Amino acid sequence: MPAVTIRNLSDETHRALRVRAAHHGRSTEAEIRDILEAAVRPSQRVKLGSLLASIGREAELSNRDVEALQERDKTQAEPMTFE
Repeated sequence: MPAVTIRNLSDETHRALRVRAAHHGRSTEAEIRDILEAAVRPSQRVKLGSLLASIGREAELSNRDVEALQERDKTQAEPMTFE
């Protein structure tokens, strides 16, 4: 598992992290992990499928419209040549 070292962290910030961790009943390291997870993987993030479904609803697409979009030309493409 990867490890991260944070240099030049101020004493005030380190103290605040320790207090916050104690308040949440966990180690400073666990608190930092939680903070980083929340920052880079927010629970409120919009997922692509949900976003596309929302756009379809807003556009008032019918089932027939969706079926038409799913049909596509299935002929094989010709490979590119670079000569």
